[in-house]
Amino acid sequence: MTQTSNQKHPSALYLLFFTEMWERFSYYGMRALLILFLTSEMSKGGFAFSTEKSGQIYGLYTGFSYLTTLLGGYIADRYLGFRKSVIIGGILMAIAQASLSFGSFGSSVPIFYFGLVLLVTGNGMFKPNISSMVGQLYEDGSPLKDSAYTIFYMGINIGAFLGSIICGYLGENVGWHYGFGAAGVGMVLGVLILNTWQKMLGPIGLPPQKTSKAKEAEAVPQQPLSLVEKQRLIVVLVLSFFSIIFWLAFEQAGSSMNLFASRYTDRDLGFFEVPATWFQSVNAFFIFTLAPLFSILWIKLERVGKNPNGALKFAIGLFLLGLGFVALVIGAGSIPQGATSGSVSMLWLVLAYLLHTMGELCLSPVGLSFVNKLSPKHLAGLMFGVWFLATGLGNYLGGAISGFIDRFAQEQSLSNFFLLFVSVSIVSSLILFLLSPLLRKWMHGVK
Repeated sequence: MTQTSNQKHPSALYLLFFTEMWERFSYYGMRALLILFLTSEMSKGGFAFSTEKSGQIYGLYTGFSYLTTLLGGYIADRYLGFRKSVIIGGILMAIAQASLSFGSFGSSVPIFYFGLVLLVTGNGMFKPNISSMVGQLYEDGSPLKDSAYTIFYMGINIGAFLGSIICGYLGENVGWHYGFGAAGVGMVLGVLILNTWQKMLGPIGLPPQKTSKAKEAEAVPQQPLSLVEKQRLIVVLVLSFFSIIFWLAFEQAGSSMNLFASRYTDRDLGFFEVPATWFQSVNAFFIFTLAPLFSILWIKLERVGKNPNGALKFAIGLFLLGLGFVALVIGAGSIPQGATSGSVSMLWLVLAYLLHTMGELCLSPVGLSFVNKLSPKHLAGLMFGVWFLATGLGNYLGGAISGFIDRFAQEQSLSNFFLLFVSVSIVSSLILFLLSPLLRKWMHGVK
C-alpha cells in the first residue's frame, strides 16, 4: 500500500484519474448519442426504432454496464487482480466502440448490438476495479481517502463533460459514426495511459497470488464476519437499495430528458442551435463548480458538529432530485397533450440538472467512499460490485420507464410523466430520513 504519511496524494492517484477520465469520456460520449441515434429516422442515419424499444435498449445497455461489475469485481478479487482486469476491460471497450462506429455507418443492427454486448462486458471488468485501486492507495483511517475519491470523481466528470460535448457534436452534426468513433479514441487513450505508466502503482492492483498479503490469505482461512462487520455490510446494502431509486430517476438524463431536449426544448440562440446532446454536459459542468463548495460545506458543518451522516446525505440527495423533476413538471406544463414537439425554455432543463447535480453530490461521492470504508478488505471488490449492481438496476429500470414518454405525451401529458419521478424520489427521501439514526448506529463510528 502506498504510504501517505506525508499528507500528500500519491502520484498513482493521478494516473488512475486520467485513466478513468478517458474511460468516462468514452462512456458518456456514447451515452449522449445512443437514444437519439436509435430513434433517428433512417434518412438521417439512425435505426428509426420506436421510443419504447429504444428505451429498453438504452436501459439494458446502461443497466448491464453496471450489472456486469459484480462478476468483474469477483474475478479481480479472486484471480486477475484489479490492474489486469482494468486493462482487459479497457481493450474490450475500445473494440466495442469501433463496432458501434462501423455498425452505425453501415446501418448494421447486428454489428451495433455486438458492440453493445462487448461494451458492457468490458465495463464489468473495468469499473469496479479501478475504484478499488483508488482505495488501496491509502492506509486504513487515512484522512486523505475521502478527498482522493472526490478528486477521482472530478476525473469522471471531466471525462463526461468532454465526451458529451465532442462526441455529441460530431454525432449530431457530422455523422453518428464519427461520434461513436471519437468515443472509441477516448477509450484507447485511457488504456494507453494506464499501460504505459502502470509502474507508478507499485504493488497496487497486482494479481492476488503476487502479493504477500494474498498468499497469507490463501494459507489462513478468513475469519467469520464480526457483528460490527455484518451491521456495516447491512448499511451498504440499504444504501445500495436507495441508490437504485436515485439512479432510476437520475438516469432519465440520457434517455427521456435527452429526448425532451431534442424534441420539446427551444435550443435556438439566434446565431447557433445548441445540440441536444450538449445538455448531457450540464451535469458535469455543475459538478466542476459545485463540488468544491459542497466540500467546504461538509468541512464547516463537521467543525460545528452538524455534518449529516451518510444516510442523511443520501436522503437529502433524493429530495433534491425530486425537486429537479418539479422544474420539469412546470416546464412541460405548457406542452399540450398529443404534441410531438415544443419550445420550452431551456432554463427549465438547466434548473433540473442543477438540482439533480446537487443531489448527486450528496450521494455518489459519499457512496463510493462509504463502500470502501464499511466493507471488509477481502470483500472490497465484491461490495463495489454490489454498489454498481444497484446502480445497474436503477439504470435499467430508468431506461425501460423512459420508453413510455411518448405514450404519456399522447395519452396524458409530459408533466404527468415527470411527476412519477417527483413522487418516487421524495417519498424515498422521507423513508431514508426516518431510517438514518439506526443506520448511523450500525456504521460504528465510520463517517
